[in-house]
Amino acid sequence: MVLTCHITDNDMPRNLDMTSLRSFVAIADAGGVTRAAGFLNLTQSAVSMQIKRLEEMLDVPLLDRSGRQVALTAAGEQLLGYARKMLALNDEAFARLTREEYEGEIVLGVPHDIVYPAIPQVLKRFAVEYPKMRVTLLSSFTRVLKAQFARGECDVILTTEAGVEPGGETIAELQLVWVGAPGGTCWKGRPLRLAYEHNCIFRQGVQAALDQAGIPWEMAVESDSTRTVEASVSADLAVHTVLAGSEPPYVERISHGGALPELSRMQVNLYHAQPAHSPTILALAEMLRRAYAQRAGGRPVVAERLDLTAAE
Repeated sequence: MVLTCHITDNDMPRNLDMTSLRSFVAIADAGGVTRAAGFLNLTQSAVSMQIKRLEEMLDVPLLDRSGRQVALTAAGEQLLGYARKMLALNDEAFARLTREEYEGEIVLGVPHDIVYPAIPQVLKRFAVEYPKMRVTLLSSFTRVLKAQFARGECDVILTTEAGVEPGGETIAELQLVWVGAPGGTCWKGRPLRLAYEHNCIFRQGVQAALDQAGIPWEMAVESDSTRTVEASVSADLAVHTVLAGSEPPYVERISHGGALPELSRMQVNLYHAQPAHSPTILALAEMLRRAYAQRAGGRPVVAERLDLTAAE
């Protein structure tokens, strides 16, 4: 037995035209064909033709043209909700796949040692409040970040310094502390074995503090890699210093009982483009201020704020 299947035009799936739907929604929002044509940068006749095509496809009138102003019919009101959803999904898919979903980009520079724990929280909040803005995070040393900022390669940077330069503001002061391997004994040895990155801004001050305390030291580990330093310290091969609250995994603060010198407090400073070329730069800067004001172990600093009125 042979089965024959006949497919008619009525059985074929029908596709609504997105351009016609966009014109229909524009008419509903603008209250007329003429204004909708202006919004869409089309001629009035082109918009009218698209609506006519849409009505013919659905075989129902969508616009009530009997009055002085164009109004939606009952079918038009029903279609409007679907049209908005379809256009929103269409625009989202197009933007995502063509990488046009972002309206702008902010480059944020943060020193390696203070990325955690504050920065992920700030980035998460910023993404929620400004989903159309991309934030590119650069993690490097304070000296490198300040050079990049001076060249205009960063919009906002944080630094860890003993002071603050013109154009910046101090948003927190954090204690510099000794760290070593959990349960380690390397800190008891003399000369004291140190591990630092080449560009670390803390090392000269730490060396001066050791010299003043009369404690001999040697630079046991030097590297351009923060991970190398962390691995060496966690292996109890050397000691290191970090800002309180920023201790990396696999190391711990050394309870030296006065065997090592107390270290200075360091300033966490904020610099941003002046004048800010986007209000979102000011928003990100304010989020950073609040994050460090709330940070455990940090002492918020009431500093003279930059004059931001011109940038706004």
